[in-house]
Amino acid sequence: MAGQAKKATKKFEKNHLKDTLEKRKEFAKIKQRNQVKAKKKARNAKDNATSTEPDTESLKGNNPAGGKEKFNDMSVDQFFQGGFELPEPKKAKRSSKKTAQAPQTGKRKRDSDDASSGNSDASSDANDQPFSDDEGDWADQTGMENHQGDLNALAEQDPDFYKYLKENDAELLDFEGRDLAEVGQLSEDETPRKKQKKNEKALGEDAVTQDREDEDVDGQIEVTMALVAKWKTAMVEQQSLRAMRRVVMAFRAAAYINADDGKEHKYSISNSDVYHQLLMLALEHVPSVLRHHVPAKESSTGKVRIATDTKKYRTLTPLLKSHSAAVLHLLNNLSDAPTLKKTLDSLVPLLSYLLSFKKVLKSLIKSTVDIWSDTSAADSTRVTAFLVIRHLAVISDTSIRTALLKMTYQGLVKGSRVTNPHTLAAINLMKNSAAELWGIDAEIGYTTGFVYIRQLAVHLRTSITQPTKDSYKQIYNWQYVHSLDFWSRVIATHCSPAANHLLKVSSDSPLHPLLYPLVQITLGALRLIPTPTYYPLRFHLTRSLLRVSRATSTYIPLAPSLLEVLQSAEMTKAPKPSTLKALDFTTILRVPKTHLRTRTYQDGLGEQLVELMAESFGIWAKHIAFPELALAPVVHLKRWVKMVSASAGTNVSNGAKAKAKGSNKNSRVTSSVTLLVQKIESNARWIEERRRHVDFGPSNREGVEGFLRDVDVGDTPLGAFVEGLRRKGEEREKMLERAREAERKDKARNKEDEAELDVDGVDVEDKEDDDDDE
Repeated sequence: MAGQAKKATKKFEKNHLKDTLEKRKEFAKIKQRNQVKAKKKARNAKDNATSTEPDTESLKGNNPAGGKEKFNDMSVDQFFQGGFELPEPKKAKRSSKKTAQAPQTGKRKRDSDDASSGNSDASSDANDQPFSDDEGDWADQTGMENHQGDLNALAEQDPDFYKYLKENDAELLDFEGRDLAEVGQLSEDETPRKKQKKNEKALGEDAVTQDREDEDVDGQIEVTMALVAKWKTAMVEQQSLRAMRRVVMAFRAAAYINADDGKEHKYSISNSDVYHQLLMLALEHVPSVLRHHVPAKESSTGKVRIATDTKKYRTLTPLLKSHSAAVLHLLNNLSDAPTLKKTLDSLVPLLSYLLSFKKVLKSLIKSTVDIWSDTSAADSTRVTAFLVIRHLAVISDTSIRTALLKMTYQGLVKGSRVTNPHTLAAINLMKNSAAELWGIDAEIGYTTGFVYIRQLAVHLRTSITQPTKDSYKQIYNWQYVHSLDFWSRVIATHCSPAANHLLKVSSDSPLHPLLYPLVQITLGALRLIPTPTYYPLRFHLTRSLLRVSRATSTYIPLAPSLLEVLQSAEMTKAPKPSTLKALDFTTILRVPKTHLRTRTYQDGLGEQLVELMAESFGIWAKHIAFPELALAPVVHLKRWVKMVSASAGTNVSNGAKAKAKGSNKNSRVTSSVTLLVQKIESNARWIEERRRHVDFGPSNREGVEGFLRDVDVGDTPLGAFVEGLRRKGEEREKMLERAREAERKDKARNKEDEAELDVDGVDVEDKEDDDDDE
């Protein structure tokens, strides 16, 4: 239809038009500044080349009013072309009213000095655009300082004309360098003059004198315990912004104390005790002072609202960025666990104020995720880092939350590259904690989950359709296995009606559509290389599918893949005797060649098969169709038991004797499988006895789902057997953990002994050298 806007145009006007116009306006202002600066440099270069004196006759005169009339006819560019030779008005004609309104020189000088120092410390942060990724558009720091010096000279030579510029072209005088100076002015405005004098008397003459010396000094100030105590008193009792500004500047100097960035800081710290007290002061009290002056309101849904359009917030913005940059630098360089935990704790109250600064948040998320995904860090530190990530996910908007989930998943994959008995617990902590984040916003969780699960599917498809010598290595590695296991935890956590009471059935969850592709990918990876070498990997993926099946009450056919292992040569043929150490299936993906076809490996396979088979049937131990579900697997299990138990004795056919020749004589595995068959058959008879009395048919879904709903799984014959296997597994895991702990202590003791021997050897050599000298 003619004249009617397209749907895409309307959508753009609704969602993006306002932000686009604002960005264009900001870009136009920056471009105009750069153009003015370029023109100024070009004029100066031209003037220097021709060595001509500027025509200042029109600017000279004895009558100030006449000078103003000429200035009214001149543009700003024409004025700067003529230089800064201005007519000096008569002092007698200056109004006494303006003199009375002029600020006190001492305080304004101190504020200006502090502002310039603060600006030099925070120049890299205060000039960042919060919503733009364009860099390099701002003027360099040297140009800003020269511009400020020219304007200061103009204000001293002719205040009247300076006022004229301020009224007619305020943008020329307004730039980022003044922001930190306004913090001190805010502190003065909030404290009445009488109260300031009273506070000065309370602090004492020496403290006030020291305070003024700190303001006026041009060189570096040595931070002492007395100075830190004075700042702490002002921040705790008076909520002083001036003291907070000084603490932030000193804290930045402390954070970059060992950095070779070439920056000169106003404060210096040489004492370790002072350094520690300064860090504690900044981390504990800067957020509280900020919260006092710019309070944050939290809604019942966890969203935080802050008045970002106020003058006070805009003035504190450079200070907030400077402090955040120092904290992030500290996070990337700290190695002490308690201090690192304290630094992470201090970030939580600052997150609400940093939501407008996307670049700062991006760096913060990256640093925090790196700490959380470091398996060598202390668990308390990693848990604190996760709490920071989770709090940010709760209070942030859609874009930040999406970026946070992506960086968290990338950190998980990166941190799970190395898996051994020492890092397995840390990796499980990562997977369990990260799975919680995907339930904060289920819609975003589904989007990101779909992208990464599809990525896993693409890797599997490439390995199948384009096989090469090493293509399987993209699938058969710890990162891929942990990724599949992680998504199984996500679905099991957020699609389980038992864990989430808001769900009546698992299909009500927005994440439930991810279940089918995840199961298909896992089953495909499980059978990619069906050799005995990678049976441990098959068991890992089977456990992931068991978790999903148990949580969502979804039937997944796991028996065929387990029966394949049972029918393999590793389980049907007689093993070789071996004294090798038993394998820990929780920390390996492939079996060493030395363990293949050995009694040790066969015993381990038998334990894993019985445990996984019992778990898979135990999920459906109460289901009304359990007898039919277990019929085919029980037949296969009985055939295997009969085949490996055949011998050359009586009542055995010649065919059975031929099959029995060289067959498995491992009575331990055979008895375990026989016991499993007995428990499955017993459970099937138990279900049959109870379903004889039902008065509904298979078409009645409510009756089928409600069958034995009030009965605990542990009360069934198979359920009790499964619980017994779990207890045995827990005891076995505790024994292994004790053995690992003893091994770690032995290694540490051996290292200490070696160090003592080295020291003794050095002492003996020194003594021999002394004897030779004598």
